[in-house]
Amino acid sequence: MGRGGVLRPGLAALGLVMAVAAAGCGGSGDPVGASAGAAHSAPAPSGPPRPLSGTELCVSAVGYWAHEMLDGGEPYGDYQSMGLSNRQYDILRQVVEAARAAKRTQGVRAAEELIGRQTREACTERYRDGGPSRGPWRS
Repeated sequence: MGRGGVLRPGLAALGLVMAVAAAGCGGSGDPVGASAGAAHSAPAPSGPPRPLSGTELCVSAVGYWAHEMLDGGEPYGDYQSMGLSNRQYDILRQVVEAARAAKRTQGVRAAEELIGRQTREACTERYRDGGPSRGPWRS
């Protein structure tokens, strides 16, 4: 029955899939998976993203490693291979020690909240002057 002008089931299904895919790619410029309303409601970026401050970088890096270590992960290598400065590693050690104690006595949620709070406070304090002013070895 393949030559009498009747489509085989496999080819019909393939054609249907291709037609649906082509209809979904209507050339609207929307990102894949974006709805029509969502694509137009978000403001367009006004320029390149601003660089993160020393405090923001500290909070991000130390927070990441603190959560990893609280979950039982062990860092690989030394603090430099973790992407941390000596100053950030000092904060990490203090935060993880406090978070592990909180986890034992108050549970995981309290420990995670402590990580966020203590990391923000310590990074803000250590980077209030914008960073080391007499060389990277001074903190």
